[in-house]
Amino acid sequence: MKKLVRPEIPRKTIYRLSVYLRCLQRLKQNQLQTVSSEALARAAGVKPTQLRKDLTYFGQFGTRGLGYDVEQLATMITDLLGTNRLQPVVLVGVGNLGTALLSYRGFEQEGFEIVGAFDQDVRRNRDKPLNTPLFGMEKLGELIQQRAVRMAIITVPAAAAQEVANQLVTHGITGILNFSPAMLSVPETVMVNNVNLAIELENLSYFIQD
Repeated sequence: MKKLVRPEIPRKTIYRLSVYLRCLQRLKQNQLQTVSSEALARAAGVKPTQLRKDLTYFGQFGTRGLGYDVEQLATMITDLLGTNRLQPVVLVGVGNLGTALLSYRGFEQEGFEIVGAFDQDVRRNRDKPLNTPLFGMEKLGELIQQRAVRMAIITVPAAAAQEVANQLVTHGITGILNFSPAMLSVPETVMVNNVNLAIELENLSYFIQD
C-alpha cells in the first residue's frame, strides 16, 4: 500500500492555525456560531487573503455569504494540530525555569500533559513542590516508551542541551521545545522549536529605540 505523503505546509501557517483556534475558542465562549473570514482575520491580526490561503492547505471551508461555522472550524484545527486528546510530554531540566513550567496548569487546557520530569539531581531542594513525577535521567527511555511520548521540553543549561537532545532522539522523541540557548543538531525527522528569551527581548529592544 502506497504511503500517503503529507503536503509541505509552511511552519508559519501551522503557527497561525494555533492563533485562529484561540480566536475561535473566544467566539465559542461568546456563543457565536458563524464568523466571516474578514472578522476572524481581524481578530487574528492577519489579512483575510492570508487566512483563506492558510486554510486552503487543508481543504475547502466556509460558505459564501455565511462565513465559517465556528464549532466545525475549531474542531478541524484541533484535529489537525493533534490536540483533540491529551498529548504526553516530558520535561528535562528541573531548575528554576523547569519548575516554573511544571507549575503552569494551562498546558492541559491546551491539550498537553507533562507526564514526567527528569533531572540529573532529583534530590536537590526546589522552591516549589512538584505535582509531576520527577525521575533521574536513567528512567528517561523507559517512561518515553511506556507513555508513547513524542514531544519533550528541554530546560537544561546550554552545555548539556545537545547531549539531552541526543538521548531524547534516541528514545523516539520527534518534537522538541528547546528553552536552552544552545542551537541543537538533530535529524531532519525531528522538529525543534527554539524559545530564547534573551533573543526575544533583544528583538523588542530594537523596536522600542527612539
